[in-house]
Amino acid sequence: MDKKNLLKLLNDTKENDTSSSEGTRTLLIDGLNLFFRNFAMMNMVNPDGIHIGGLGGFFRSLGAMIRQTQPDKVYVVFDGASSTTSRKNLLPEYKSGRNEQRVTNWEVFDSLADEHDSKVDQIVRVIQYLKTLPVKTLILDKVEADDIIAYLCNKLPNHPDDKLFIVSSDKDFLQLINQNVIVYRPMEKKYYTEDFMKEKYNMPAQNFILYKTLLGDNSDKIKGVKGLGEKGIFKKFPELTERKLSFDDIFNICEQKFKDHVVYARIIQGVDNLEKNYKVMDLSNPMIGENDKKYLDEVVKSKELTYIPDQFIALYNEDKLGGMIRNLEYWLKENFEKLAI
Repeated sequence: MDKKNLLKLLNDTKENDTSSSEGTRTLLIDGLNLFFRNFAMMNMVNPDGIHIGGLGGFFRSLGAMIRQTQPDKVYVVFDGASSTTSRKNLLPEYKSGRNEQRVTNWEVFDSLADEHDSKVDQIVRVIQYLKTLPVKTLILDKVEADDIIAYLCNKLPNHPDDKLFIVSSDKDFLQLINQNVIVYRPMEKKYYTEDFMKEKYNMPAQNFILYKTLLGDNSDKIKGVKGLGEKGIFKKFPELTERKLSFDDIFNICEQKFKDHVVYARIIQGVDNLEKNYKVMDLSNPMIGENDKKYLDEVVKSKELTYIPDQFIALYNEDKLGGMIRNLEYWLKENFEKLAI
């Protein structure tokens, strides 16, 4: 779904809502994902020669998403310290090797360490800026942003017309798509809805977790089934296109067909490893402790928001972001004033 069809969907939601309580729109930003995309793409420095692409690009992108989705609420969610611990306990190689290579080749960074320090400095600064805006910023130790966003997708919809927009290039979120949840993938500039998932992948969104379990995910160091590819998976498992399946359903199909092809036998033999894959990637049961869930529930209930545009402008000027955002005062008013009400 492109931007034009999104606007049609938003307008149709308003027109079709005959109840006394109109559905709300919530924007869920995968904070590090949005930051890293801008950091890697925007080779921009301030007058002091300091790289500002991640910082300035983050807020330009945030403003663009607010204008497109017209949300009533905005959550920006970050991975916490040691956020991969739970999944590494299941799969030690999970996300191993990250941060060992540079993501840019720009002369502003002399080394991998220099680039890393800039990323950390800019992320800390992003969070400082967010504290001046009427958005809710969420970070929990030992919890990944994926789990927090998944929890919010279960918690927030209270009305058939509620819409939650997840902004991330992480494909793991596609499994969360339903009548309330839409995923925007920035690199493609596409909005993934239930209908678009059927059009693109020819299967219900809920089966995407099984699709990834079987194929694996190189970016997260998760191995798939040898001999099974993106085209062959639907030949071996046409049921994926027909109805919502469970992990047990896949295993039962393999037991019935294990003599037909070596792939079925490999799945049966490697079922323990595949079950770990499934648990690592499954967002239907977010890896969040009870105390953290209570905290998130309180954040959702709270109506307290901070909006200090003058402080945002002061930070912006201090970092010498210059023309990163045109007409800064108008930009703040256009994107954030309504959220503060």
